[in-house]
Amino acid sequence: MTAEASPEDLVTAIRVAGVRDERVLAAVRATPRAEFVPAAPAAAAYADRPIPIEHGQVTTQPSLSATMIEGLGLTGDEHVLEIGTGVGFQTALLARLTADVVSIEWWPDLVQQARRHLDRQGLRNVRLLVGDGSRGAPDHAPYDAIIVSAAFPEVPPPLVEQLRLGGRLVQPIGPGGQEEVVSFQRTASGLERRQVLTLARFVRLRGQHGFPS
Repeated sequence: MTAEASPEDLVTAIRVAGVRDERVLAAVRATPRAEFVPAAPAAAAYADRPIPIEHGQVTTQPSLSATMIEGLGLTGDEHVLEIGTGVGFQTALLARLTADVVSIEWWPDLVQQARRHLDRQGLRNVRLLVGDGSRGAPDHAPYDAIIVSAAFPEVPPPLVEQLRLGGRLVQPIGPGGQEEVVSFQRTASGLERRQVLTLARFVRLRGQHGFPS
């Protein structure tokens, strides 16, 4: 990594990680991560690794975000729910790939940061909410796709209920710290597990239908 590090460095790393969806790669290329993460040298911002943020959290590793987004099979016209806004980098990728995004974050100050970051990128198709992500956002349901950036041993029932028939959901399944990132699809018989996308470590999903806060 050099002083001229750029989004193209992330695109290269994400390709190496196995992501092949050219729309996802184009969204990464168009989204300057250095504009989202805490002030750091470009070499750090464009490295494929998590970066610490407030409240003891870290950003999702870019190749992991890209893998999860690819697992949603987005085509461009979806209404998407994101659980875990963080500082908004993954939110920005989703905004470039879908019709619109509803994103929920537990911490109000992170929502404020994410809004500034998204506004600077001119991304207006995102509704940011402060609240309990395990409850989803029923006022804006149903969703064509849901992405959960926190771990729990099962998919919270409200998220299943808010997913449109045929819709896709990606969530890390596990206790927090050692997970299978799994893609699901809602069918007439319920939520069906489709594929393990990767293994990863995530923070725990907190809330009414997650771990106690």
